[in-house]
Amino acid sequence: MKTYKRVLTIAGSDSGGGAGIQADIKTISACGCYAASAITAITVQNTLGVHDVEPISIPTIEGQIKAVIDDIGVDAIKIGMLFDAQVVQAVHRTLAPYGIRNIVLDPVMVSTSGHRLIEQSAIACLIHDLIPIVRIITPNIPEAEILLGESIRHQDELREAARALGKANHVSVLLKAGHLADDQLTDILYDNEQDKIIELPSIRVQTNNTHGTGCTLSSALAAYLAQGLSLTDATIAAKQYITQAIIAGAEYKIGHGFGPVAHFNHL
Repeated sequence: MKTYKRVLTIAGSDSGGGAGIQADIKTISACGCYAASAITAITVQNTLGVHDVEPISIPTIEGQIKAVIDDIGVDAIKIGMLFDAQVVQAVHRTLAPYGIRNIVLDPVMVSTSGHRLIEQSAIACLIHDLIPIVRIITPNIPEAEILLGESIRHQDELREAARALGKANHVSVLLKAGHLADDQLTDILYDNEQDKIIELPSIRVQTNNTHGTGCTLSSALAAYLAQGLSLTDATIAAKQYITQAIIAGAEYKIGHGFGPVAHFNHL
């Protein structure tokens, strides 16, 4: 009998389908893995923004995670929107006993439209409880600034910011450059396991269809880690996947705001 490479995504639901659990499941499937999910919150959301957030109860979040791991099992986990400190603590409490190595944390804090998606009290829990059990985090620049407590303004500051964030938290870091204004963007991977920096350059694509790019990239990274790729190779593959999804998605029009990328463009 054949077996699947299994990825569990722990994140919020996006009713518009472009980000969150919906983007994660599309991405994990497109990258050749079996997707399972644990929903942490339900958002009232479309391409124009997030209009409301309804948290899922702690016992239900914990129950979803255990139900998947205890029966289906996982080869990697992607963690996205966690909303508040109680959810962060619950996810940590549930995952810690399993000792799963391939955990990708996308520290979702602010949506593309500027809506705050995590409470302030959750940030300290994220740093002290959850980051120590994950393999890699994938912050954008505003999220990295919050985690570091300092501003990042220029491309040439990203290398040191990624290294500082990784060394301070004993974790690998994929620092995304998309919030900079440059036409040439270079994401930075700090591989904490080998203490090395890898640059991942790309050209900015002129498009409004960037909703869910962070969710998509982190899910692709988890999927490639699940397939046994090294941290460096999985990151390179995930970067290639999101770049092509953005390029292909730029050709489409959906909604009246920030549309999604084309998750299945290569199929």
